[in-house]
Amino acid sequence: GGPGMREMLSPTAAIVGMGLGDSVALVTDGRFSGATRGAAIGHVSPEAAAGGTIGLVEEGDTIDIDIPSGKLTLEVDEAELARRKAAWTRPPSKAAPGSYLERYSRLVTSAMTGAVFSRE
Repeated sequence: GGPGMREMLSPTAAIVGMGLGDSVALVTDGRFSGATRGAAIGHVSPEAAAGGTIGLVEEGDTIDIDIPSGKLTLEVDEAELARRKAAWTRPPSKAAPGSYLERYSRLVTSAMTGAVFSRE
């Protein structure tokens, strides 16, 4: 991934294209265009790059999607979640030092606060 809210049209198109649109939901800290089809939940925050729970999801985990209450729950016991949090480290930036992308990735705020630049 990269900094900011990545466009997720390609992953949702792949899910639908494989015939999984009725059985697979995409849950992401990315964003969706108006062309997205299928079960897709985006703008999840705090984001994975900020240490949010979405970055702790592992292969085989179940995420409970409760639409009426607006909640997502990672179905992992508290001890396992604590172990994953303790082991988590922020991924290193791939952006060239001093580049606009490096500055953006360092200063952009969370989706829940508008994904705008913070003050340096």
